[in-house]
Amino acid sequence: MQTSVTFKNLDPSDHLKSYVSSKLDRMDKLLDNPAEAQVVLSVEKIRHIAEIRVTGDRLNIVCREKSNDMYSSIDLALDKLEKQIKKQKAKIKNHRQGGRGEDRSPEPAAMPSGDESPEEAPGANVIVQNLEYKPMDVEEAIMQMDLISDNFLVFRNARTNQINVLYRRNDGDLGLIQPLG
Repeated sequence: MQTSVTFKNLDPSDHLKSYVSSKLDRMDKLLDNPAEAQVVLSVEKIRHIAEIRVTGDRLNIVCREKSNDMYSSIDLALDKLEKQIKKQKAKIKNHRQGGRGEDRSPEPAAMPSGDESPEEAPGANVIVQNLEYKPMDVEEAIMQMDLISDNFLVFRNARTNQINVLYRRNDGDLGLIQPLG
């Protein structure tokens, strides 16, 4: 890993530089591709701050730690960096695995029927229900809302030709959601 170490309000030390470089070389085994690390070591009053930026292929991680000792700040920052790298790799791995077994082609545009059973979306706690909506006036939608037991009704407003949602409020009255414009 290519490493650059910068010192702020601190005398440059070869020992600190080699300490950071050797620790970052151990992190290199976690990375798939070559990466570049920029380390800034600084002192503000009594706080010793270590900031590490790792950039590489699809990877941009920044971690910053403060303590009373520069070596412990570096170790804490490297621990945080290791956790972030592992988390990022797991995220990429899960994303790649999720797309392999599924067909990602878009569904044909067909008018779904309202009597289809709700289905659960993969990987989430969201129930997807396809609705059929038809053009009608707001007054007709209010009459429809009295006939059905659902808490909402999706319809195309016959006057504006836009999708509207009529919903039953907690106080028993009805509310209307319509887009601007």
